[in-house]
Amino acid sequence: MSGWSLVFDTYDPPSEKLREALCVLGNGYFATRGAAAESDANEVHYPATYVAGCYNRLGSQVGDRTIENEDFVNVPNWLPLSFRIDEGSWFQLEDVELLSFRQELDLRRGLLLRDLRFRDGEGRVTALSDERFVHMGRPHLAAQKRRILAENWAGRLTVRSALDGRVINGGVARYSSLNQRHLAPLSTGSDGDTIWLKAETVQSEVRIAQAARTQVFRNGHAEVLPRQTTKELSWVAQDLSLDLGEGAEVTVEKVVALHSSRDAAISECGLAARNSLARAGGYEELLRQQEEAWSYLWDQCDVDIDPDSNAEAASVQTILRLHIFHLLQTASPNSRDLDVGIPPRGLHGEAYRGHIFWDEVFIFPFLNLRMPEITRGLLLYRYRRLDEARAAAQAAGLKGAMYPWQSGSDGREESQQLHLNPVSGRWIPDNSSLQRHVNAAIAYNTWQYYQATEDFDFLWSYGAEMLLELARFWASLASYNDELGRYEILGVMGPDEYHDGYPDRDQPGLDNNGYSNVMAVWVISRAMDVLDILPAGDRKRLIEKLKLTEEEIANWDAISRKMRLVFHGDGILSQFEGWDKLEELDWEGLRARHGDIRRLDRVLEAEGDTPNRYKASKQADVLMLYYLFSEDELRSLFERLGYAFDEATVERTIAHYIARTSNGSSLSEVVNAALQARSDPAASWRLFCDALQTDVGDRPGGTTQEGIHLGAMVGSVDIVLRGYAGIEMRGDALYIDPRLPEAIDRIRLKIRFRGHALSLDVQRERLAVAVERCAGDAVKISVRGQPHALTASEVREFPG
Repeated sequence: MSGWSLVFDTYDPPSEKLREALCVLGNGYFATRGAAAESDANEVHYPATYVAGCYNRLGSQVGDRTIENEDFVNVPNWLPLSFRIDEGSWFQLEDVELLSFRQELDLRRGLLLRDLRFRDGEGRVTALSDERFVHMGRPHLAAQKRRILAENWAGRLTVRSALDGRVINGGVARYSSLNQRHLAPLSTGSDGDTIWLKAETVQSEVRIAQAARTQVFRNGHAEVLPRQTTKELSWVAQDLSLDLGEGAEVTVEKVVALHSSRDAAISECGLAARNSLARAGGYEELLRQQEEAWSYLWDQCDVDIDPDSNAEAASVQTILRLHIFHLLQTASPNSRDLDVGIPPRGLHGEAYRGHIFWDEVFIFPFLNLRMPEITRGLLLYRYRRLDEARAAAQAAGLKGAMYPWQSGSDGREESQQLHLNPVSGRWIPDNSSLQRHVNAAIAYNTWQYYQATEDFDFLWSYGAEMLLELARFWASLASYNDELGRYEILGVMGPDEYHDGYPDRDQPGLDNNGYSNVMAVWVISRAMDVLDILPAGDRKRLIEKLKLTEEEIANWDAISRKMRLVFHGDGILSQFEGWDKLEELDWEGLRARHGDIRRLDRVLEAEGDTPNRYKASKQADVLMLYYLFSEDELRSLFERLGYAFDEATVERTIAHYIARTSNGSSLSEVVNAALQARSDPAASWRLFCDALQTDVGDRPGGTTQEGIHLGAMVGSVDIVLRGYAGIEMRGDALYIDPRLPEAIDRIRLKIRFRGHALSLDVQRERLAVAVERCAGDAVKISVRGQPHALTASEVREFPG
């Protein structure tokens, strides 16, 4: 690795699908896995392309039940570009003797490069050089270039360029028994050097069109070659043939346009694709535009660190940039006006079916302080589904808006009813839709965006309505316990996910999940703050629209002061009521039998047991409170409820739950590293380095080939920003309190906060803050607890 490149110097078939996920290229509108252009979907490769927001529902038979799943659709494959020599077979790496190999993901420019030499069965040695990008500046375009050098042979070279609509959703082995064919062919065609294909999703009726132009160049000049076109209903290809002399080289360029019927400002997607291609220009011009687009993004979003001489620390820079790179390929300026959310596996694969969960809570903090306009667009995905959330709440006998744990096209609950345990091979009930805390995450994301931007237009037009309806939901979910004089929330699941019920109770759900109860209080409190923020006229109009009464608001206030929290031991907040009565898990015994037990739920189910019996969590649950809020914020919430809060209890709570967490989620080490950034920097650094290996090292469970873990990726970057650079938002001020670990000597980054643009240079001995743009009279910051006001163009240094 270098600071800007992810490099593979060998070809390793068993790792190829992992590399294809790590080498995805995208632009927020669509993304394509890093499979070789000549590869087919098989045991080694999985070429696939995904368009943001493109879903389709299919029914499948599981036992005696028909279940329906909505999937993120693998759209037609635009990559196919192969060749053959004379009448030999079409080139495949597996069929030749590989003499050299190098693949590079160029993060700075958004390019995937591959150089190799091979000897075929006839003894002919050929050098091959590939280059590919998905255009960040022009989101409907992609391009690839291939150079072919005949080192020791002369003969007839035939190049085949195709568009392939015969694809299925085959990227997740666990789903292989389910219906996977989401596309129906519509048409194919050709005209001169252009071919095109159009298909449609079979249920959602989203049309996807692609058009491709392929040209062959020799000595810098385009060759005019005869083209043999083959057209089938789901596949179209052109073959171009020419004679090569020994030592000669040709270059093949393929430019592709992709549109869908979901696009704005088009008449018809097939026509749009052909028009975009006709106006695309040549490969080199497109590449120059690509480099300019990525240069702008890196100027805004790079996190530049100076590691010490330790080799482990030196690799951190590359992986951090890889993580930022994959975020920007999933959510970019191109995403702002799309009706999409952020899938936890990015636009990189089919795991979790591309649904939208709560992972945004780990992703939006980075975007809020760099490109908040992207956050705004992604939050509108939730606002547009507010009526569906209202309908879901009403169907459950509740008020307000109840968003689903898994959301897809229209915002209905997409959580699966059954899921396959690959350890036992059994399909088991899935109760994850009881994770109502997603409604707290949406409220948190909405409020944090407003805090970062002071975007009052968004608050009034969209955010306030969501916050009030979410407060209404949490208030209706709470019930009053006359005996205790407290409100309770019953029958939910927390972020842990392993515990979905009590071992002695048939009905799923847990009572008084500590995280959910505290978050409910926080949501209700922020909703009341919103009512105070809004001008009187706007407040009146919104209250009338929602038919919100003063009695209802008074009830909110009561709930926010009388919510029940359950504690055990020495004042530790219980994950849920009854946590203290569960058995301690024999961690060592399980490890001795199974080795890796991070997916503890699957291991125990295979043994006929259940995590519901044990004090054992998949990931942070109670500890999410300490991740999302400062100690001052939590103290305020606890004191509002009449409970004590002290630093010693915080430390005991963190230690209690970390010791009982299997880290079965990619998010677990992110939270734990962040929590220990100040109290135990060495432990934090170890966990942080582990978190960086989630995808590069294919942990946990080896599922990165199904799609990267975007929440963990961006969460790891956020550890550097919030944990090590010490950046926090508090009201109208930006707080900076650096605490660099021993392995990092310097952090440089840019911040946008409430219209201001700042550049930060964090070093051990000093902190420099430069105001690049000032949106008002001054920028309010606080450095190590001391307030300061900086004016336009000012550069101020603070001692370390």
